Amino acid sequence: MNHRILIAGLGILLILVISSLYYIYPQFFGAGRKLIIFHAGSLEAPFSELEKEFEKMHPGIDVIREASGSRAVAKKITDLNKTADILAVADYKVIVDLLFPKNYSDWYIIFASNEMVLAYTNSSKYANEINSTNWYKILLIDDVSWGHSDPDLDPCGYRALLVIKLAENYYNVSGLYEELYNDPNREVRPKSVDLLALLESGEIDYAFEYRSVAVQHHLNFVDLPDQIDLAHYEYADYYAQANLTLSDGTVVYGEPILYGITIPYNAKNRDLAIEFIKLLFSDTGQNIMNSSGQPFIYPGITNNINNVPEEIRPYVREGS
Repeated sequence: MNHRILIAGLGILLILVISSLYYIYPQFFGAGRKLIIFHAGSLEAPFSELEKEFEKMHPGIDVIREASGSRAVAKKITDLNKTADILAVADYKVIVDLLFPKNYSDWYIIFASNEMVLAYTNSSKYANEINSTNWYKILLIDDVSWGHSDPDLDPCGYRALLVIKLAENYYNVSGLYEELYNDPNREVRPKSVDLLALLESGEIDYAFEYRSVAVQHHLNFVDLPDQIDLAHYEYADYYAQANLTLSDGTVVYGEPILYGITIPYNAKNRDLAIEFIKLLFSDTGQNIMNSSGQPFIYPGITNNINNVPEEIRPYVREGS
């Protein structure tokens, strides 16, 4: 009997010791750790859902997300020396242009697509008249205000300007780009989702957005022609006619919209980052992305499969 009591007592003591250590040093037990994700503003809705799913699967792990324009969020890593376990951007070339040269990564996975639309509300001026053939004329009306995000910070911003450049050729309207670019009613904000409050409050009438964002926020939108919406691979050569030079000298070209994700080399929680990407590529993750209006690409496309973490390789293929 005494032997049994002794074993039971030791067991209780062991539980108490482990419990104490759990609260003093939770990091050793997988609790108290943080998964830091920097991502494009247009990924806010699906990544919010993925965060909830991940935290259910990994009790004690806190997912911390920072959303900004893709170029801005990448520069937090390269220029401001901030650390993130995952970087997910609305243009995979942001990873190539900003992280690769400074050795923060040398691989990416393309995981989703999107398309450009012109979003508006029922209260927008000429909401009952605008369509895919006259939208640019309506933007030029004196009492109409419209906006796009900052092209130096956000791919949606430079894509909006590329759409206008393509529209000049598509509609055969000489000088359209310069006229719209110099329009005094044009508003610019750091990231595309910043324009939503202006739309909903009636401060602006129209905003260039990704289709997924317009769908998620129940906005009306002009479905732009395939030749200018940056969504269709068969028009890749047509899109490439348009280009834009950003303030840092980077030249961006019209091309189909493709989202990219990577794990920066200075990530502190690489194991958690791998688990999050596995969730993203699971059936659950794919359903979350697709239901958010962002068509998922499976398997993902990578530039360097040998450098992709081994645990993720089953979900990707090498391509271009």
